[in-house]
Amino acid sequence: MGIIIKTPEQIEGIRKSSRLAAETLKFLETHIQPGITTLALNDLAEKFMRERGAIPATKGYKGYQHASCISPNDVVCHGVPNSYELKWGDIVNVDVTTILDGYFGDTCRMYVVGEASEYALNLMNVTRECLRKGLEQCFPGNHLNNIGYHISEHAHKHGYSVVYEFCGHGVGLKFHEDPEVSHIAEKNTGPILKPGMVFTIEPMINAGKARCKVDRKDGWTARTIDGKLSAQYEHTVLITETGYEALTDVYGDF
Repeated sequence: MGIIIKTPEQIEGIRKSSRLAAETLKFLETHIQPGITTLALNDLAEKFMRERGAIPATKGYKGYQHASCISPNDVVCHGVPNSYELKWGDIVNVDVTTILDGYFGDTCRMYVVGEASEYALNLMNVTRECLRKGLEQCFPGNHLNNIGYHISEHAHKHGYSVVYEFCGHGVGLKFHEDPEVSHIAEKNTGPILKPGMVFTIEPMINAGKARCKVDRKDGWTARTIDGKLSAQYEHTVLITETGYEALTDVYGDF
């Protein structure tokens, strides 16, 4: 299909959907407490989205039955909401994608349940920094793979590994579009970035080994192979005439 350059009308639709996805995550902040199940968090997220006219893109996608992916501790991504009760000291990722008026917005972020260890907080902080390093490479004329090159360089400098089995992707008119956005890549390779491109950057950074294993029972939940922690942050990003706009950044951090 190739990389779609979005029109101004499409960009505005994607912007609204992306903002709603991010507002869903912000809404969940006060609900991330010890004792709440990941399924209950999922239901809260779905209710929030639907009350605002959106539908969750993950529900029904390739047979997936939930409105979000919720990934605590050693779960890298695609954690299936279930009866697991969050515990004091857990770190947890929530990933949502909204469809609003036919447009898609995709984002995820980490939360701390109560207080986390310095070990966990350091991983989360470096993962946020990795996303920032990737965003800094988002400007017209740059090579796409410089995003992954700088993400992996930063992660490795801090002694962490970068998950290579999952990647970012084009988004906006469909859930997954071209291009694939690798988080570990060779410098100055890949397509040239152009205004109107919209894609996700979503580095998954592991405290231990980079490999993942997918749960055979649910077919979705991907965990670290060594049981060590993983963290992830994600934004939907628009390439502008002069740089980028992080469409899902309701916090104003990026």
